[in-house]
Amino acid sequence: MPKKRIEKIIEQAESRLEILKELGIDEIPRESIDPVFRRKQDALEKLRKEVRGCNKCELAKTRTCVVFGEGDLNAEVMFVGEAPGAEEDLSGRPFVGAAGKLLTDIIERGMKIPRKKVFIGNVVKCRPPMNRDPSPEEVKECKGFVERQIKIIQPRVLIALGKFAAQLLTGSEEPISRIRGKWWEYNGIPVMPTYHPAYLLYNNAGKREVWSDIKQVLNYLAKEKTG
Repeated sequence: MPKKRIEKIIEQAESRLEILKELGIDEIPRESIDPVFRRKQDALEKLRKEVRGCNKCELAKTRTCVVFGEGDLNAEVMFVGEAPGAEEDLSGRPFVGAAGKLLTDIIERGMKIPRKKVFIGNVVKCRPPMNRDPSPEEVKECKGFVERQIKIIQPRVLIALGKFAAQLLTGSEEPISRIRGKWWEYNGIPVMPTYHPAYLLYNNAGKREVWSDIKQVLNYLAKEKTG
């Protein structure tokens, strides 16, 4: 094989490894030889570049990093949160602060799934200053990104964390306390809304309700597998 061709292959491999690392993937999955997986990977990378260059709203002026999302491109479960916080803004990764630790415990200790095997994203990709709620305009400008992530990944179940994610994915304007714990649907994908992990940091009683919601997801996945 010509030397230039070998160098080109190496360059492409290195580029793909960098893409995977930015998505939170530490190793090349075996599925990467699958053309469907490759199409997902290419589509998500194209979207990631678009999100990183986004200047549609005022949050672009104050962000440190865009928090695109991370996880398994073939994830059965996708979590959708609201917006990045301070630690997420610094790291560029979703759910890495105190609420993130709690979410990781829910996934790994509760659901018995490695965090890297789910996909985690947010409705809004940049941190609102002082961790305030995202404005309706910010949600409007940014929601298309997470909607496209869902379309690319096609999870079996969506778990909406908190008011903004729940209202976006269910189409309801009801408070999260009325939406949670009931099955909804987003473009044919079952949606389970529940409380945001940040809420549980100061409301211990909510943990029981979240676990009830998560058990419904686990039961659904188990039943679907057994037919």
